[in-house]
This record gives sequence, structure tokens and C-alpha cells, in this order.
Amino acid sequence: MKTNTLSWAVLAPNIGAELGLSGKVSMELSGSYKPWTVLDKSNIRLWLVQPEVRYWLCKTFEGHFFGIHMHGAQYYARTGGKIYDGYLAGGGVTYGHAWILSPRWNLEAVIGVGYARLWYKKRPDLPCAKCSVDKTRNYFGPTKISLSVSYLF
Repeated sequence: MKTNTLSWAVLAPNIGAELGLSGKVSMELSGSYKPWTVLDKSNIRLWLVQPEVRYWLCKTFEGHFFGIHMHGAQYYARTGGKIYDGYLAGGGVTYGHAWILSPRWNLEAVIGVGYARLWYKKRPDLPCAKCSVDKTRNYFGPTKISLSVSYLF
């Protein structure tokens, strides 16, 4: 079990679970949920799911690894007088390192880059359903960053 401390810093509670499939391969499933508004003028609400398969260079849960991840999310963002209400899906590659803190605790840093396809409705920050416009966007760049604390069972 693990949690990404960087997500908690932006008030998005999250949890993840990782299972060793062999001596060098593991599979992780993590999710994040941010249902509340923090600021009146600008806010983001979302849920996100991110599965990943990892190949460890030493052995599972220890040292360097490379991974392939996917992501899917639903979001609502209100910023700059506009509202963006939509979904995203995509995937990418990751690199990370896990440090053993004790027999039961690990610290893990991960960075990932990849692709996301976004489709959403964009409208002015007004109560006007007819004002919305359907939009899409392709994104290439950072898709995952985490500094996680893990408890090993």
C-alpha cells in the first residue's frame, strides 16, 4: 500500500497498491480523488486512475525501475473566467527509484512522460448551457510525478 505525498500537498487524497508478479516485475494501481473546491475563483475537482507495470533492475520494491503506465480521469476546472468539464485518457513511460527505509517502509520517487487525449466542454463561468463548446486537445509531456511512502505487507 502507498500514498503519493505530492498529491496530498494539492489536497487530492490518493492511495495505491502494488503487487509483485515475479522477482523483477510488479503491477501498481493508484487512484486520486479531489471532490471539493479550495478557492472561490479558481478550482479543480477530479478523479484519476493510473495503472502501471514496472520492471525492476535489481529486485521488486528495491532500487531503480522502468514502467509503462496508463491514465484515465474526469475533471472540472474553473479558472480565468472559464469552465472546463471533461475527461482524459492516455499513457506513458516512467522511471523511478525505491529506497528501503525499514523492513516494512519504503520511499519511492517516480517521474513519467507520455500522452493524454482530453475531450471537454468549455464555457464561460456563467449559468449558460448553450454557451458550451465541445473541444479536444492532445497533450505530450509529464504525465506522472510522485514521491510516495509505501508500507510493505
